[in-house]
Formats: sequence, C-alpha cells, structure tokens
Amino acid sequence: MENTLRNVIIIGSGPAGWTAAVYASRANLAPLLFSGIEPGGQLMTTTDVENFPGFPKGILGPELMQVFREQAARFGTEIIDSAVERVSLAGEEKTVWANGKEYKAKTVIIATGATAKRLGLDSEKALYGKGVSACATCDGFFFRDKDVIVVGGGDSAMEESLFLTRFAKSITIVHRRDAFRASKIMQDRVTAHPKIRVIWNTAVSEILGIETGHVTGARLKNIETGAETEMPIDGIFAAIGHEPNTALFREQLPLDAKGYIVTEGKTTATAIPGVFVAGDVADSRYRQAVTAAGTGCMAALDAERFLAAQE
Repeated sequence: MENTLRNVIIIGSGPAGWTAAVYASRANLAPLLFSGIEPGGQLMTTTDVENFPGFPKGILGPELMQVFREQAARFGTEIIDSAVERVSLAGEEKTVWANGKEYKAKTVIIATGATAKRLGLDSEKALYGKGVSACATCDGFFFRDKDVIVVGGGDSAMEESLFLTRFAKSITIVHRRDAFRASKIMQDRVTAHPKIRVIWNTAVSEILGIETGHVTGARLKNIETGAETEMPIDGIFAAIGHEPNTALFREQLPLDAKGYIVTEGKTTATAIPGVFVAGDVADSRYRQAVTAAGTGCMAALDAERFLAAQE
C-alpha cells in the first residue's frame, strides 16, 4: 500500500508518536506509523516508570511502550517497524522513504525524540537503568538517602543536582574543566548547597558494579595529572545534554540554536503547512513522557484540523 496517499504519517514511536497515533486513528485518519531505529525511544532504557498517570504501582518503560503500541494498533494504526531513510516535506503531498519504498501523505507528524548524550563507556551501557541515568526528574526518587554523581557543568547539570538534593544523601558534581558553563545564578545555588560538592578537572573513566548488576562506584581520572581514584557511589547521572533526532529534517525545517524543531506559536505546526511535531524533538525544556504524550495528542488534533480545513 506504499502508493496510497494517506492522511497522516507519523515518524517515531515514543510516547509522542503513539499518542498521536491513538488520536489520529480514533479520528478515522488511518495513520501509518514508522517505529524507527529505536522503537519506544528513551523509555526502552528506563526500568521503573512511577510518574506516568494511571499506573499507581509503576510500570517498566518497555512495558509502558508496549501498552501504547497495543492501544494504537487496536484503533487501526498501521505500524511499520522500520526507520525512515529520508523525507520530502514540501508541497501538498509529503513523501517518506523507508526500506527503499516510497510513502505519501497529506500530513506528517514528526515524533523522533531526542537522545541523551552518553559518556561513551561500555560500563555505562551495561549499567544503564541499574544506577546509571540521564534524567533526575525521572529516576531521582530511587536514590533516596543514596550517594550519587552528576557529570556535567552546564545548566542541566546544575538543575539535575539541585533536584537530586530532595532525595539523595550527597551529590558530587564531576566536571572535566575548572569552571562551570552554567549561568551564574545556577552556579551560586549549587555551590551554596550543603549536600553538593564539586570535583574539578575530572572525568568518569569507568563505572563499577557490572558484576553485581548495579552501580557500586566510579573510577575518576584527573584530566591534568592522569591520576585515577575509585569512589564508592550508588548512582551516576549524565547531565551533558541531549541531541534532538533531527538529522532527517535539518535541510527542510527551521531549527533553534540547540537543534530542536521550531513550532509556530503555541501549536505543533512547523513552518511547512501539513507538517507537525511532537515530543522531545521539539522540547528542550521538559523532556518527560507525559509531556511528550500531551504534545502527541496536540499534533494529531492539529493534523485533523488541518485536513478538515483543506477539505
């Protein structure tokens, strides 16, 4: 059916993409969704999700994404488990290529998300979700009365560290330079907090605990001297930024200074009529599953109204 002109194509299968699919299919728009290289997005590396409404006992990230998928499929979403290779968004008919095939639609909802920047360690990958996280607001609760490290030196690292003071016993910021990049007010709040200390000119060279299945410590390397020390720790938060997954669209849609897709006013519309955006690919501020789902709903409603206006 790749030659059929569809009402809606959705690119991405995190909370934003699946919610857009649920709303679009319930509006009888018969959406086609491409799940992408990493179906389910960042929640696929999250163990316990306890802050998504409707799950009082919590739910595993992959299980939550499976529930989303089943709900979208139940209402008639066509799902193709492939990554989109390229797009052409100009004109009344949008074209999407995947698996060497061409698909056309009147509207496109981009929900490709963002990827948390990693430290690049094998041990980090092995222990992700087992004491290693990139989201304090998602996982901070699990580190009550624990000792944690936050890696980074920008505003995100300051915000994560201050948020973690609500739960953790101590927070150690590890920064590879001798000064923060964060705004002055954020630096002042961090340096004044009794729970937070800073280790300068240092990087995490290894995360310890693979043999036990959870983080037990970190090996720290002084950038200037090369000396290494081991530090007992219960958790590590990488706060070195996120990379919006916008490579497919950079030549076609306006992006902000951080690389996120720009929307028109308070809608999910982009600069190209018929192209809408939802979730973390346009959100550098909140980056939560529930906010992504909310914008997925908005994008589907915007697409529905756009199609109705064309008719």
